[in-house]
Amino acid sequence: LPKSLAELRIHANKVNKIHKDVFKGMKSLHVLGNANPLNNDGIEPGAFEGVNIYHIRIAEAKLTSIPKDLPSSLLELHLDDNKITAIELEDFNRLGLGNNKIKDVENGSFANIPSIREIHLEKNKLKKVPPGLPELKYLQVVFLHSNHIAKLGVNDFCPTGRRKKKALYSGISLFNNPVKYWEVQPSTFR
Repeated sequence: LPKSLAELRIHANKVNKIHKDVFKGMKSLHVLGNANPLNNDGIEPGAFEGVNIYHIRIAEAKLTSIPKDLPSSLLELHLDDNKITAIELEDFNRLGLGNNKIKDVENGSFANIPSIREIHLEKNKLKKVPPGLPELKYLQVVFLHSNHIAKLGVNDFCPTGRRKKKALYSGISLFNNPVKYWEVQPSTFR
């Protein structure tokens, strides 16, 4: 690929492999690639090494976990419509994981993204609100609709004690969950 390339769109092709040297010599790049049969083995270790990649979209692929070795320059990561079943502690810096099969978010998974403002975990298989949301001072929007969340705890969204969020929530989406609204304590959204 040309070293001056700034954006690469590889939508609806048959890309099933991102080789290690594809981006070699490039300085920065936006990568977008929807509807390709890319699975976890399709991204060679070191494929993103040495290049500033700001936006990656690997949607409608066959990923079962979040790709490892993502570039530290990444500003947006979209992995919508995959088969991802869990999020591990070291998995991500930015979060757009709607319409997967995520059942669980490991405690501490959000620790490395303290400045995140928006989390998309809608249309998954979560049974509870992911732990760690109260520690995210700048979090404003959380999409959790169309999951299997049946109960909300009073400390699921807001910090306890004297800790105050610097930014207030502007949206928490919980529709299409089996939550019994009459059982939700008013202090849950304090």
